[in-house]
Amino acid sequence: MELRAERICKAYGGVPVLQNVTFTAGPGVTCLMGPSGRGKTTLLRILMGLEQADSGRVVLPAGCRWGAVFQEDRLLERLDARENLRFVLGGAYREDAASGLLEQLGLGDVGAKPAGAFSGGMKRRLALARALLAPADLLALDEPLTGLDEGARAASVACIRRWGAGKTVLLVTHMPSDAEALDAAVVQLDDAAPER
Repeated sequence: MELRAERICKAYGGVPVLQNVTFTAGPGVTCLMGPSGRGKTTLLRILMGLEQADSGRVVLPAGCRWGAVFQEDRLLERLDARENLRFVLGGAYREDAASGLLEQLGLGDVGAKPAGAFSGGMKRRLALARALLAPADLLALDEPLTGLDEGARAASVACIRRWGAGKTVLLVTHMPSDAEALDAAVVQLDDAAPER
């Protein structure tokens, strides 16, 4: 599924955040990179239809479905890992897929521990599991690797590669090594020109 951003502009209080951002993303991973405050999260929200651009347009096939990891984990803190997944996925929940992905992310042994008692890195990985298991055509992953140690980061990158295969994945990261590990196209928001 192909996504096109065409001359996206956005300002807050007269201060430009995004200026004429244009790129195309197809199946595979596209990393959105740039300094803090450059509008990466705002751009993801515009692409998902959660926020309106001041000008420009987003071109997507009708009926496309998004899965997302937001900057906040947005977990149901009184529920355990599987209950969080069941709640969000509803009829799309599959125990074998959930168990397999949780195991790969190092969350296979958390049992009935509520998500509110998880470490920050555990919460981040559960938020990633939720997005990867969603019946989605496109994934918007806003810094899903933040706060992860080297082992958890490597496991998460491997899961994004495996579970995101065939989907259009937009990943916000500050780490060029993440883009390299995912063989991603890179959109630098300074110039908004994708490069490999």
